[in-house]
Amino acid sequence: MSIEITNLSKSYGNQPVLRDVNVSIGEGEVVGFLGPNGAGKTTTMKILTGAVPYDEGAVKVCGLEVKEHTLKTSALIGYLPEQNPLYTDMYVKEYLLFVADAYKLGKEKKQRVEKLIGMVGLTAECGKKIGQLSKGYRQRVGLAQALMPDPKVLILDEPTTGLDPNQLVEIRDLIREVGRERTVLLSTHIMQEIKAICNRVVIISKGEIVADYPDLSEINAIEKGCFRFEVEFLESADMEEIRKLPNMLAATALSNRHFLLVADKDIRSEVFDFAVGNNNKLLMIKPQEKTIEDIFRQLTN
Repeated sequence: MSIEITNLSKSYGNQPVLRDVNVSIGEGEVVGFLGPNGAGKTTTMKILTGAVPYDEGAVKVCGLEVKEHTLKTSALIGYLPEQNPLYTDMYVKEYLLFVADAYKLGKEKKQRVEKLIGMVGLTAECGKKIGQLSKGYRQRVGLAQALMPDPKVLILDEPTTGLDPNQLVEIRDLIREVGRERTVLLSTHIMQEIKAICNRVVIISKGEIVADYPDLSEINAIEKGCFRFEVEFLESADMEEIRKLPNMLAATALSNRHFLLVADKDIRSEVFDFAVGNNNKLLMIKPQEKTIEDIFRQLTN
């Protein structure tokens, strides 16, 4: 396994941030780490890099315990934090050569920097100062520095925040490309990122793992399932009685006869029986798609 997290807990003072987190990520997986702000995504990532200590549990990168082998595990990881720390007065190539020196690449540094400039699409911009670049190109510079040691594990914290639609597409394509040869853990609270980049989703809420979808086809199946319904009765219906139906999660009234229902299973027969039991008639029950946004809200509410 590239990443193994077992019974991980972390608190800041009396405030628990992570509670008994368990996640294993294999080689070559591109995993979306999904959760609302404050869920514990960034803390988990910083623990993996060795930047933040943890209270309990075990954290391994490529089989090495982070607490015991921090320098060795750090050398295996490329990390792009949410606030991309760049020296804006330096030129792009100058900065990447500086990073190469920090990694002590020696004679290989020029060849490595040139390769990364081409890989991340910075050839036309390498003569500019970083402060002159757009947000999208700054993210490319940040990704290049994260890839400098040719890491086995790439950790990206909110890498597409603040990008315009064109930049989003470019950075997504770039992450998919570099993810072909290494394990990628990508944190985000943007659902579209998951489908665009990842092949697995782990959802965290309030410091706990609440779902792990090892195959996105499972989410696709849920999204195509009949868990949301648009319902219309011939006569008015009691909203409170509708909410008492088995497996009902939520109900919204569009009128006294017209409703949107959300359930955790197919409840069409229950709705029909409700209409018959109340001497009413069911004019329409129309399944609607359940989206990944609905799944996220349900799990993190």
